[in-house]
Amino acid sequence: QVQLVESGGGLVQPGGSLRLSCAASGIIFSRYGMGWYRQAPGKQRELVATITSDRTTNYADSVRSPFTISRDNAKNTVYLQMNSLKPEDTAVYYCNARYRGLGYWGQGTQVTVSS
Repeated sequence: QVQLVESGGGLVQPGGSLRLSCAASGIIFSRYGMGWYRQAPGKQRELVATITSDRTTNYADSVRSPFTISRDNAKNTVYLQMNSLKPEDTAVYYCNARYRGLGYWGQGTQVTVSS
């Protein structure tokens, strides 16, 4: 019954913003490190940002500053605020939860940056 459900994706113009959400259930959320990954057509899945259980963050160089990852343990939710979006940010964005030897993936949400 572990579920990671992403939402907030959609179509946005270059330079615009989106906030993705990932709501988790079936896990003790506060113990898990959370992350966002993305996969563009024809490319490998890549790390976008992570946030640990103690709220330490890490970002891919390409998104540092425009993107911000955060978590709300009371809501069992991790967010990805995406600003200054570019066409190359177009991808399916996936939520990941990890705790020691356990890991889970969400179903993904499509982000399309196009005019």
